[in-house]
Amino acid sequence: MGVASGAEPGSPARAEPVEVVLSLPAIHCATCLSAIERLLIAVPGVRQARVNLTLKRAHIKAAPSVGAAHLVSVLQQAGHEAYELDPAALAATRGDRAGQDLLIRLAVAGFALMNVMLLSISVWAGAEAATRDLFHWISAAIALPVVLFSGKPFYASAWRALRGYRLNMDVPIVLAIVLALATSLWETMLSGAHAYFDAALALVFFLLVGRYLEHRARAAARSAAGELAALEVPRALRLRGEQEESTPLHDLAEGDVVLVHPGARMPVDGLVVQGCSEVDRSLLTGETMPEFVQAGQAVCAGAINLTGPLRVRATSAGVNTSLHRMAELVAVAEEGRSRYRSLADAAVKLYAPGVHLLALVAFAGWYLYSLDLRIALNVAAAVLIITCPCALGLAVPAVSAAASGRLFRKGLLVKHATALERLAQVDMVIFDKTGTLTRGAPRLVNGAALDAEHFAIAYALARASAHPLARAIVVAAQRAGVAAAQVGAVEETPGYGTQGLWRGQRVRLGRAHWAGAAALLEGDWTEGDSGAEDPASTMASYLQIGDSPPICLRFTDSLRPGAIKAVAALHRAGIAVQLLSGDSQAAVQDVAARAGITDWVHGARPEDKLRHITRLAQKGHRVLMVGDGLNDTAALAGAHVSIAPASALDAARVAADIVLLGTQVDPIAQTIAIAQKATQRIRENFAIATLYNAIALPLAMAGLATPLIAALAMSASSITVSLNALRLGAQDRRLL
Repeated sequence: MGVASGAEPGSPARAEPVEVVLSLPAIHCATCLSAIERLLIAVPGVRQARVNLTLKRAHIKAAPSVGAAHLVSVLQQAGHEAYELDPAALAATRGDRAGQDLLIRLAVAGFALMNVMLLSISVWAGAEAATRDLFHWISAAIALPVVLFSGKPFYASAWRALRGYRLNMDVPIVLAIVLALATSLWETMLSGAHAYFDAALALVFFLLVGRYLEHRARAAARSAAGELAALEVPRALRLRGEQEESTPLHDLAEGDVVLVHPGARMPVDGLVVQGCSEVDRSLLTGETMPEFVQAGQAVCAGAINLTGPLRVRATSAGVNTSLHRMAELVAVAEEGRSRYRSLADAAVKLYAPGVHLLALVAFAGWYLYSLDLRIALNVAAAVLIITCPCALGLAVPAVSAAASGRLFRKGLLVKHATALERLAQVDMVIFDKTGTLTRGAPRLVNGAALDAEHFAIAYALARASAHPLARAIVVAAQRAGVAAAQVGAVEETPGYGTQGLWRGQRVRLGRAHWAGAAALLEGDWTEGDSGAEDPASTMASYLQIGDSPPICLRFTDSLRPGAIKAVAALHRAGIAVQLLSGDSQAAVQDVAARAGITDWVHGARPEDKLRHITRLAQKGHRVLMVGDGLNDTAALAGAHVSIAPASALDAARVAADIVLLGTQVDPIAQTIAIAQKATQRIRENFAIATLYNAIALPLAMAGLATPLIAALAMSASSITVSLNALRLGAQDRRLL
């Protein structure tokens, strides 16, 4: 994280600064962070700029006159992808108070346990009479407030369960703690030989370890629907005649006309009433190339206006926009995924009632046998302590922590608590195309075949445009060391291309018919033209010099590193692979062929993707969805399990269960294998806990185990489960 600040020069009085939050999905290193902060702080009116590399966001404090659209434009002109976020909508996603609270309680319990164990050792070593009683009272003075403080999460959870007339794992835990403390206090007041304050503290400590590990596994999981809502433009320029007024989004109504400048995001669904431009809808539909729009055509909220100003009459605003409907789709999908029942939940359903019944039987049996309440309580406490679900509580979090650490070293961040269990069940992997299986950036493929002079002219014209194909030409020319030709009067015609004068001749770079080409190729400079499609083609633009025949510049979107290897590894593992994209048929077919995928679907809208995955689930498939765009967010949330690249937008990363940190996609196959190993370890841990209970429980019910011995046995089972979990991370064997 970096911080930079500055002041607007020559400003005699400072207005109250406003906060602007920008999403920066493409930043990946400290160099990007520093460069962006320098760019932002150099903008007049910006008073502070802070970039968070982890969240991929920039927080800017600026004068009210500095608009977010201007800041986005500054960054995009410098080659940095940026989008405005709503600070108010993101407020709920900040902070980790629950994790800090658990860590504090864990530390307090651990410190108290060490001190009480030291006193207990003295008693075990032979301290008697007054000395023993003193040590017991000191132990009580330490243990009672600590158990009350550190055990609060279990008390609150158990109370909520009992108030709802049900049982959960925390009910027997609380009973065991209460009985251990009550028995210890009774023994201390009667000058008994044994007290079990250390047992109560050990219970709390080990259970807090499990609870904290579980929390860390969930820490990165936030609401993707909330992140989608944050991507809505918070303000829009509403036109009153020819007067522009900055209006909050919630104040817009159907029929209002808004002005959308180049580089800005559409605030509403509507119809273009004036102007023509190209609109980038890739985040919403997955289509690689921008769409040409003019008066009378519809546009959607969330799309980015690229080249020319547009006046748009709103047909839907606020909660009725397509972007908001997508957020609702995601919310419904997230709710469905949250109903997944984990292995631990299934174990609790049987475990909690059984433990209570056995403790009650032990208490009743021993009381009827001995008519001694003290003996009956000791045996009941020993049964509850020895069967306390510490091992069960650690079985899943310990394995999850070990597996998550191993996957992190391979470049994957596990966010959701049940992601590994669900990933182990996968029998089909569905890839999005743009930005997931491919790099999401066009690449010039016939630059080497171009005449050097033609390349220089194309470079000079391309520099004047923000179009993806124009940027690809600029990158290719710079890598080839081409110097731009001396082209004058360069101007961009929104929706068509750029033109200028070179040696007295008009030169044009852009769409086929505009540049004088006789035939069009599918995926030309912008989509929407009529003409014959060439299914074998990728993307193309045309350069016309004077009256000479146009020169075709061809582009392709290269595969991500490891894409072919990942698909092959999944096929070898017997997992079906499918490509699901909103792009055109030719583009999807081309990428599928290069990646080795025979099953593919094109032209899928966001709701189509979710519907497709739902149908597969109804047929019994467990689908892993891999995607990166807004158009994938509902599918990511609705799939059995999901992965998003780190370069994805916030909403997609949040919707996913796992984030792919690097550029390589081949670790995905290994991820599934590691998840299967982790699930096997979880089942082994349940078997260990069951075997332990099968041996220890009869001893406790027979009165052969005091609460202290029960606590030691419980600790031994917890340590055994933890060691078994560590086996997963200790051996980095070949999996596929």
